[in-house]
Amino acid sequence: MSNPKISPKYEQVITVQQYGQDKKMAGVKTIDLKFFTDDGGEFTELARVQDGIIKAVPEFAIKQISWSRLLPGTIKAFHVHRKQTDIWFVSPFERILVGLADLREDSPTYNTKMRLVLGGGNAKLLIIPKGVAHGAANIWDTPTNLVYFTNEEFDPASPDEGRLPYDLFGADFWKITKG
Repeated sequence: MSNPKISPKYEQVITVQQYGQDKKMAGVKTIDLKFFTDDGGEFTELARVQDGIIKAVPEFAIKQISWSRLLPGTIKAFHVHRKQTDIWFVSPFERILVGLADLREDSPTYNTKMRLVLGGGNAKLLIIPKGVAHGAANIWDTPTNLVYFTNEEFDPASPDEGRLPYDLFGADFWKITKG
């Protein structure tokens, strides 16, 4: 059977859905976690720590562990750290849309932008290096909890948290991809 000829009117607007994380950003990585299920519930280790160092990320010494709750419709973006690296975790039973932008002029991925979902059935850690602007949006109907590790302590008198407009890359950056 031959392939159908698609009208040029429609051929010009056909796109292909992107699955997974197709873009890479220097220093940004995810670490798959083991996720166990039994008849009594679920379990996952977030990190094994020795002398303040996360074993899966040996260059990272924990200084603070924090929790944040994002209500439906919330966008917390963008911000960038000059000294701090973040490691984020969202439960597999929840989800947030994460936005990243590489602001580091000396990076091979300078100006690269990424979107990815944390949670959504997966147990992963997301490492966000200093100099990468980041934010999160809860574009779904239920609250989402974010647990994050930092290698710097938060100082409200002198925060290492530069703010950028949430719509710096367009308001559509934070919308569900339709189609």
